[in-house]
Amino acid sequence: MESGNTFARLKSEGRVARQAVIIKAAERIFAGKPFNNVSIRDIAREAGISHASIYRYFPDQQSLFIEAFLQGAEKICTTLDGLIESTDPPDIVKVSDVYVTYLMDNDPYFRMMTHFMLDGSLSAEKIEKLNNAERRIFDQFDRLFRKMNRPEPVRPLSHALFAALNGVLITFRNYPGRTPQAVRRHMLKVAGVLARSFCFGP
Repeated sequence: MESGNTFARLKSEGRVARQAVIIKAAERIFAGKPFNNVSIRDIAREAGISHASIYRYFPDQQSLFIEAFLQGAEKICTTLDGLIESTDPPDIVKVSDVYVTYLMDNDPYFRMMTHFMLDGSLSAEKIEKLNNAERRIFDQFDRLFRKMNRPEPVRPLSHALFAALNGVLITFRNYPGRTPQAVRRHMLKVAGVLARSFCFGP
């Protein structure tokens, strides 16, 4: 019985490891191409496997990218959770800085997020997965505003902060005539201005 359990565990671990290789390959390809221009063959070539092998782990391209998106959401939520939990009162400018920095440093995740937000062709199941991932980020922002003693309901504030910070990246990530370093500084500066505006008002 023990050897059977061990074999099953090793088989499961191997499957998870192969899925991780495929997801990382997809992220690298997606970093350089728009979603609709990325093919399963591109990802398979990057991962060093046959394109048919990918379908053993992901039924379609959208499922693969959604899984990659969910992993990115998990990472940013974990980071925000630690930052908000460790400071009292929390520094909303620091939280905003960390969020925007994560998206700048993880461009494939940001591309996936904006693509899926605008894609109306997703199935109800996939949309729900994306909504759950976004809700987890909103939940972190809710915690932030509650620790700032903002009155309930705080969820509209969380929605506004999420939209504002994502808007900074959409608006300025390809700012013409500026170096990448200057663009980065500008986005963090604008994010800080936005964050401080949430410290006041009703």
